[in-house]
Amino acid sequence: MRRIGLIGGLSWESSAEYYRIINQAAQRRLGGLHSANCVMLSFDFAEIEALQAAGDWAAATQRMALAARQLAEAGAGCIVICSNTMHQMADAVQAAAELPLVHIADATAQPILQAGLQTVGLLGTRFTMQQHFYRGRLGERHGLNVLIPDEASCAAVHDIIYNELVRGEVRAESRREYQRVIEQLAAAGAQAVILGCTEISLLIKPADSALPTYDSTELHALAALDWALA
Repeated sequence: MRRIGLIGGLSWESSAEYYRIINQAAQRRLGGLHSANCVMLSFDFAEIEALQAAGDWAAATQRMALAARQLAEAGAGCIVICSNTMHQMADAVQAAAELPLVHIADATAQPILQAGLQTVGLLGTRFTMQQHFYRGRLGERHGLNVLIPDEASCAAVHDIIYNELVRGEVRAESRREYQRVIEQLAAAGAQAVILGCTEISLLIKPADSALPTYDSTELHALAALDWALA
């Protein structure tokens, strides 16, 4: 089994999900007492969030690139960024580590394409929903038509992530707000919705959604294990 290098703490709530999903899947696939060979570098998310809020993506990229090099030095054979938003600097991270990077957008797109879907809604941080790095990869590399909520709904989705989910707070009223936004995307023509922030699956389960859901956290974690066992 090859060693997975995880950049976590983005937030730790979702990093714990990555660790759980990867190891539970390894045990199911290999049996016995098997678990995954992995190493994680976990940030203090308050420091990263401050850089995000300030728009200092250059400094954030430097921090992420250093983490990738440290994982390479720890024997990792690939890099997994445990965050959708921080894939903004995926190319720089991969170059710094000189290792393959398991990209979250690619892992998420694969089962959507296998299901024969073309138009999907995207929920995530404002950065993920509105900037090109994520939507562009889904469209240009995988041919998906990606819809996002209106400005007010984008703000609500973003604020719930940063004010609640990264703190481990799961509120019924926030679930209802996400359900409203998903219904809005369905009315706009979305055939499914990508849970494109690694904390959203703490709030929205498949039964909560008017559309089929594609959980980027689970799909990314399983893609990392696929790499390790290939």
